[in-house]
Amino acid sequence: MQPLAIGVLALVFIFLIIIFNSFVTVKQGTIAVITVFGKYRRILTPGLNFKVPLIESIYSRISIQNRSVELEFQAVTFDQANVYFKAMLLYSVLDQQEQTIKNVAFKFVDERNLMQALVRTVEGSIRAFVATKRQAEVLVLRRDIVEHVKEQLDQILENWGYHLQDLQLNDITFDDVIMKSMSQVVASNNLKAAAENEGQALLITKTKAAEAEGNAIKISAEAERQASQLRGQGVALFRQEVAKGMSVAALEMEKAHMDTSVILFTMWTEAIKHFAENSDGNVIFLDGSTDSMSQTMKEMMSLNLMSGDKSKTTKPKA
Repeated sequence: MQPLAIGVLALVFIFLIIIFNSFVTVKQGTIAVITVFGKYRRILTPGLNFKVPLIESIYSRISIQNRSVELEFQAVTFDQANVYFKAMLLYSVLDQQEQTIKNVAFKFVDERNLMQALVRTVEGSIRAFVATKRQAEVLVLRRDIVEHVKEQLDQILENWGYHLQDLQLNDITFDDVIMKSMSQVVASNNLKAAAENEGQALLITKTKAAEAEGNAIKISAEAERQASQLRGQGVALFRQEVAKGMSVAALEMEKAHMDTSVILFTMWTEAIKHFAENSDGNVIFLDGSTDSMSQTMKEMMSLNLMSGDKSKTTKPKA
């Protein structure tokens, strides 16, 4: 092969290499930083880009996607209790502006130094906050700790070109001795609450039982009063009916020119018969002599006359 042909082939090969090196593909979610002889020149966005061959070079490719890192560290409270944290840090590049990308590309030597500074800054901020709180307060201040860290780190991270998306405190623990004592406190508080609830329930039960008993006594007394009233009314009606019957019988016997003492004698014998038939074993002493019967009939006749006189005096005037 002639030297001229070899030279042409070499030129064509070099030209093709230059052409291929002039086009750069940047992946989605990534920004490429271009330098010229080591000095920042511009940035390349995702897609196919052109760069000046042999002059411009890609310094770094920066991911603008969210990134996470897990943290495990220890802090000391105001009352000298050790607190152990397990956290997850979520961060990303602040935005895609040129100045932000420059800060991300040139603030730190490499990714390892950035992560070291970020982790130590977060740990220091949490330790400073926890050092002002007591051990009993830490567990309920999870949200306050996160807000404090974000407030402290937002400006620092913006200068680095990053933004703290989220900080999750997944686990907060203490030394075993403290954890056992906290469990005992919780258990004792639960027992105290249970005892108070049981006492309240017993008080309510006894109060309701006393109220029920009082209501039952009231109802029973009212029922007894009504029963006594009804019994009295029944006896009064019975007596009225007996008196009416006796009056009618006496009038009929007078019309028939018969002695009304026969009615009293009949009532006397019926009473003795009733005592004999319905007795439950109690002893009733009755004087069955004729004198006693005569005395009893006289008393009953005098009562009948007195009731008649009262009815006449109470009769309304026409």
